[in-house]
Formats: sequence, structure tokens, C-alpha cells
Amino acid sequence: MYDTYENPLCTRYAGKEMQQIFGDRHRIGLWRRLWLALAESEKELGVPITDEQLNEMRERLYVSDEAFAAAAEREKLVNHDVMSHIYAFGKECPEARPIIHLGATSCFVTDNSELIQMYEGLILIRKQLLEVIRAFCDFAEKYKSLPTVGFTHFQPAQFTTVGKRFTLYLQDFAADIREVDRLIADFRLRGAKGTTGTQAGFMELLGGDEEKVAELDRRVVSKMGFSAAFDVTGQTYPRKFDFRVQSVLSGIALSCHKYAVDMRLLQSMKEIEEPFGKSQVGSSAMAYKRNPMNCERICSLARFVMSLAQNAAVTGSTQWLERTLDDSANRRLCNAQAFLGTDAILRSVNKVINGTTVYEKVIAKHTAEEIPFIATENILMRCVEAGGDRQELHERIREHSMAAAANVKNGGENDLMERIKSDSAFVRFGDVLGEIADPNRYTGRAAGQTEAFVGKVRREILCEK
Repeated sequence: MYDTYENPLCTRYAGKEMQQIFGDRHRIGLWRRLWLALAESEKELGVPITDEQLNEMRERLYVSDEAFAAAAEREKLVNHDVMSHIYAFGKECPEARPIIHLGATSCFVTDNSELIQMYEGLILIRKQLLEVIRAFCDFAEKYKSLPTVGFTHFQPAQFTTVGKRFTLYLQDFAADIREVDRLIADFRLRGAKGTTGTQAGFMELLGGDEEKVAELDRRVVSKMGFSAAFDVTGQTYPRKFDFRVQSVLSGIALSCHKYAVDMRLLQSMKEIEEPFGKSQVGSSAMAYKRNPMNCERICSLARFVMSLAQNAAVTGSTQWLERTLDDSANRRLCNAQAFLGTDAILRSVNKVINGTTVYEKVIAKHTAEEIPFIATENILMRCVEAGGDRQELHERIREHSMAAAANVKNGGENDLMERIKSDSAFVRFGDVLGEIADPNRYTGRAAGQTEAFVGKVRREILCEK
């Protein structure tokens, strides 16, 4: 096992459940279920298929290791994976062998099964998103009133709260789950469309009866648990649909990357820290380091997932006429790996948000360092209200601000408030200056916005009362 390449999405990152959805046993098992659904529907519409044949197929839906081995040996001879598994299924179902895959083309099983896998993957992604959204709601509510320095251009700006900052990530995830829901609601199978999408083979099989052929399509789709199929197809379902799926996954990856890169910045500032194991090693050389490896991994995998949407766009735009096979090898890689990657990212995000440590004293230290600058506008307004001259006081504040900033840049403390309080022009406003030192005065509606938005998400997405 150590001599050949193994996909790290499977060996290191993605969860077992997502791996099983895109595993070969499940995929080929779906092929067998599709062959059964087709045969059942054909029998119901008058094709001479016996109950014994159908029962034999029903008893062999599980794909055994022996069946995989038989198919692998057959593929060496015929160089065709679908025909190889028809052969292996037929060996296990000798009575049904003549009617397996009757009237169908390879894309009947490959396209429909891949769509089902993606649908199941989306259901799992939705479940993970709900867990993430719930955790962000809890975190934002807990810290809705904790003042912190807000940043624009990564330069200190007006204050916000820790909880309000986390509603920005929550809002992104809320948008993501709405996109997932729209996609799930509009999801459909390829159905039984035939070799070039005209259903010509099924027309022959069902005596030229168009309504029966249309009904065959509907019944197969229904038996596989879906309510709709693409109205028209070539040999394949529209590859633009893959782009639509990849775009939704890319959007989730984007949201996760934004959150994780901000966490890396905040951890560098020692304000907020991702979970770090008791025996975890941060650096092979620097034993003291606590690197944000989970968030770095999120960013790394997110970049990969985001890139796959462009890949799907190229594939969808270069399909020739009714189909060409240059999509096949590409889609085997990018469709599954997009889901595995998104699964891995969301698992990491869930781990980080549920294990985050907030260092309130460090945050308070940083707000205290910045509050003299942040407070100057309020100081000016309050002093003018108390009878001061705006133009004179503005100039005095400007001079003191420049001097205090220079002091900070040369290693000193931010002594702006002391400078202002000791200035004779401000002495008579001492009571006002004392009130203004509270950082909670500068967070605006942050706490209220957080409470209102989290409540909306809980009602509309988490369906909490």
C-alpha cells in the first residue's frame, strides 16, 4: 500500500460516509438497482419479462467482492466497464441475464447513478451545513456584546463585537444552504432516454407507443426515488448541471475559506484560537508554536474545491453534439473529489467553531489601545454640546492625535486621552471624557443586529421556535 499513490482526500481528510457514497460498491449497486427498475417498468408496460427473472435480480443487488473480481477480469477482455458489470451481474442471475440492460445505453446506469450519488452527497452536505450554522448561531449569541476592534484594510476602524463579526460568516453559510436547498428541490435524473436521447430503442421495444415510452421514463425515475427527469437529453444529461452542482460546492468552500483566513489573522493577534490538542506539535523546530493548522487546511482544501467549478464549466462547454467521451475521466475525478473536499472542509469548520477559545483579556487590551483614537469624534461632539468651540477643539484633538500616534510608533503607549484631559481647552469637560472611555459606547447596533439575525436564522433555517 505504500508503493502507489493514494488520494489524501480519502486517507486523511474526508469522512467515511461521503467516501461510501462515492465508493464503487455503492455506485455499482446503483447500477443494479437501475437495471432492476428498468426491467420492472418494462414488464409492467408489456415486455415479456418473468417474475422469476425480477426476483433473481432483487436477490443479487449487493455487489460482492467476487462480482467485482469477475467484472475486472472481463474488463481486461472487453475494455468496457458497463459491459463488464452486466457480465458479472448476469453470471449471478442466469435466468435474468437475457433481459439485463434491455433497450438501454451505458449512460442509463452511469449518468443516473452519478446523479443519485451527487444528490446523496448534497443531502449529507446539507446536514453538515446545518451543524455549522447552529454552532455559529450559538457562538455569535454568546459573544454578541463583547467589544472588539473592527478592521478595514486590516487597519483598526470602528469597534464591532465578536458576535457581530461572526454573523458575517453565518450569513454566508445561510446563503449557502439556501443554494443547496434550491438545487435539491430542482434535482432530477437522466431517466431512460436511449442512445442519443431520442428513446428510439425503447420505441422499438414497446411497439412504437410513445406514451408507453414516456411512462417507462417516469416509472424508472419514480422507482429510484425521484419525481423528475431532464425533459430532453443527448446521450448524457446536460453537463452544465455538473457546473451548477460544482458552483454550489464552490460557494460553500468560499465561505469556509473566508472564515478560516480571518481566524488565522485573529489567532496571530492572540485574540481567538482554534482548538489545539494537548500533545499536538505546532512546529518541528519551534516547540512553543501553536499554528492554526485546521484553518490552514480549510483554506488549502477550499482553494482546490473552488477551482473545480471552472473545470466543470470547461467540460460542459466542450461536449460535442449529443455527447463525447472526453468528459468521462475528468468527471470521475472532479465530481467525487468536490464532494469529498467539501465534506472535509465542513468537518474541519465544525471542529474549529466548536473548539474555539476567545481570549477576552487580549481583546480588551486591544480595544483599550485603540479607544482613544476611536473616541475622538464622540469627544468632539460631546464637548461641543457642553458649550465648546468645534473648530478650536478639532484642531487640538488633531494635534494630540498626531503626537500620540508618533509615540505609539516609537514604542510608547497610546496616551491620547491623557494629552486631551491635561489640555486646558478640555479641562472643563472632564466628566464627559471619563464616560467616553467605555468601549461599549462604540459598538453601535452590533449586539442588537446579532440577536435579530441569529433569531431569524434559527427560525427560518434551523426551524427553531
